[in-house]
Amino acid sequence: MTQPPTIAGVLLAGGLSRRMGGGDKSLRVLGGATILARVIARARPQVAALVLNANGDPARFREFGLPVVSDSIPDFAGPLAGVLAGLDWAAVNVAGATHVASFATDAPFLPTDLVARLANAVKDGRHDLACAASDGRSHPVFGLWPLDLREDLRAALHTGMRKVDQWTARHRLAVVDFPVQPEDPFFNANTPEDLERAARSIRA
Repeated sequence: MTQPPTIAGVLLAGGLSRRMGGGDKSLRVLGGATILARVIARARPQVAALVLNANGDPARFREFGLPVVSDSIPDFAGPLAGVLAGLDWAAVNVAGATHVASFATDAPFLPTDLVARLANAVKDGRHDLACAASDGRSHPVFGLWPLDLREDLRAALHTGMRKVDQWTARHRLAVVDFPVQPEDPFFNANTPEDLERAARSIRA
């Protein structure tokens, strides 16, 4: 890249939260603030603009003051559909946007240097996109996605592709490893037990 990328952000909140008992797990309160508020506080400074991907009535997120976009692919098609929604939104609403960074909305400790490190991994042009990893596991929902690939992603989704790893394997993916001390920054609150564990970390 000859110019620094212009990166928008998409918060992925379009899932069904079955393991949390349904509803919006990102709206669960953790240490006096919702998980979503904690994620926004960490994600917003890293991007040029931020959008929330969620299905259903957008009014439930009004207090956060973010634009809300739903999946264009029906039937809760998973995080790839949310990434596509973010790419489409950025193409229309963020002047000069080149990439979209995606953030899971159940990870209250996500790295504050996530986007900078993902962008650094693709700046030499040898990789098309990037995702985060920690403790030997990749976290593809924390990724950096070029707008140039959005029609490829749309076509893949329309053929029934749903697995993030399946689509990223078709492109040159950089995997960026993050340290897990003092805790894994990609810890996600999927269950009530996870929520209590996160609360203990905040209290500590």
